Amino acid sequence: MIKVAIVEDNEALRRSLTNLFNHSEGLKCVLSLDNLLNVVSAVGKEMPHIILMDIGLPHITGIEGVHTVKSAYPEIQVLMFTVFEDDDKIFDAIRAGASGYLLKKTPPEEIVEAIKDLYHGGAPMSSAIARKVIKSFQPAPDKRLEDYHLTVRENEILYSLVEGLSYKKIAEKYFVSISTIRTHICSVYHKLHVNSKTEAVAKILRPR
Repeated sequence: MIKVAIVEDNEALRRSLTNLFNHSEGLKCVLSLDNLLNVVSAVGKEMPHIILMDIGLPHITGIEGVHTVKSAYPEIQVLMFTVFEDDDKIFDAIRAGASGYLLKKTPPEEIVEAIKDLYHGGAPMSSAIARKVIKSFQPAPDKRLEDYHLTVRENEILYSLVEGLSYKKIAEKYFVSISTIRTHICSVYHKLHVNSKTEAVAKILRPR
């Protein structure tokens, strides 16, 4: 059972999401908040696997909330859920530790699939967001290879992580086993001096 928490100040939307998760196979909403003022203690009591978090929250923004949650509970994955499509908020959220970024216009069934994909190692993003991330990632790929000494295959796999693909989908894309993908990813993390896919993507996106 994937335990999900929701942080959303729109009460109608929060109730709708709670109902969606509680009626989706393999998911359960264990926490529903309208702000981030007591998020560390609230999350600590329920320990969800994934937090679906709005950005435009009162008092404390979702981007600040990502950093707070990841600092206290690095194993919990945060999936941003917002109307914002501007580059700054996307990259700020990823650099803060978010593992995915969905727009609020995402259909309910795709939200459920994104939660499951994130739980199983993916980094789900709405297609419009993924295009922005890929575009920002592409200006100087040769320089990035030179800087971090990634092999061509390691660079391909890093691109796939940025696209939001799960380990299983990356393995299928390159016709290799999941264990082989994990080996490549471990090598990427070592060369970039990071410990997670979120940190790897954030390091590549960080302005020079």
